[in-house]
Amino acid sequence: MPAHDAGTSLEGRSLGRALRGSSFVLDPFDAYRTGLVSNPNVIVAGSIGAGKSTVVKMMLDRALERGRRVVVIDPKGEYGELARRHGATVIALGRDGWCDPFSDDDLESRDLLRVLIASAQGAPLNPDQHFVIDEAWRSLSGSRPLRVLRALYQHLEVHVTTLIPTPERAVALVLYRFVHGDLAGLFDGPGDPLTFTGGLVVLDLSAQWASGSFSVAVLSAVAAAQQVVANSEALGYLVLDEAWALLADAHALRWLQGSWKLARARGLSHVLVLHRWSDVASAGDAGSAQRERAQGLLRECETVWLFRQPPDEAREITRALGLRDLEERYLVALPKGTALVRYGVHRSIVRVQPDRTDDSFVDTDGAMRARRGE
Repeated sequence: MPAHDAGTSLEGRSLGRALRGSSFVLDPFDAYRTGLVSNPNVIVAGSIGAGKSTVVKMMLDRALERGRRVVVIDPKGEYGELARRHGATVIALGRDGWCDPFSDDDLESRDLLRVLIASAQGAPLNPDQHFVIDEAWRSLSGSRPLRVLRALYQHLEVHVTTLIPTPERAVALVLYRFVHGDLAGLFDGPGDPLTFTGGLVVLDLSAQWASGSFSVAVLSAVAAAQQVVANSEALGYLVLDEAWALLADAHALRWLQGSWKLARARGLSHVLVLHRWSDVASAGDAGSAQRERAQGLLRECETVWLFRQPPDEAREITRALGLRDLEERYLVALPKGTALVRYGVHRSIVRVQPDRTDDSFVDTDGAMRARRGE
């Protein structure tokens, strides 16, 4: 039985101390470069208040110091202090402007369009809708327009007023939501789309957090964020807090799985943050292809920070990751701020230790205490 203090032997600013007191440094790209892991993707899971947000923010701060790009999809408005430390402005989609989620790659953009429409309508596209979308896309002759969704809607707008249920009308009604309806202002709007500069970009989706459009907003924001990193020469992090939003959406999950597999080629580390491992249960019924796809995506990740879990969650994680019985018992008993870290075949029990610099931006509960007058 390993002592769970393998240590990474990587250099850099420490994230904490391993079980027997050694400094613990773990950067996903350095771990990939040295062969500790086979991909740079990261999962952080744990109960509320166990330490997830703290270690993610510390990880990002160290990455930014090294000149790497970071994009955070922030559904709860928790990354403002980190943004201020690095001179970045938090951008609220729909309030501060709109972003263009489409790339210059025709096939990628058309695939994203299909996923967006399927996700927004809450059902798979039927063959007739696939045909309508392809024909509408071909109408965008020449160079891609600045407002793709608006151009597609205008092409199909004539079908909206008819009362006859046709595939054209079904697609047009979904596009209407992006241009004039509940999703308006996020991915289409007046003026030019937002341009994201600087090392850190925080996209605030707190306004969509409690709405039925949250998963669609997250999907589009992730697509836009991937472009930010892809168009940079620096390695990049894409942080998706409340990752269940994509795992629970069958169409978005399929698209995310493709992006996940291209992480190495794109120099991109996806960082998915989950409260509970069983969040994946919301991805579909037991034995369904959707749940299997979600579980497979998480199993493929070789860097996992596991904070304290209730017994039923610990058992689920043990099965999914092939942990030992002792490790399962660790997960139930871990104190706040301590994690079982898996990186490739190695394990470490790590006490996360923010330094003085970290203290200025890791305190997730500060706003809550301020409201209570503490």
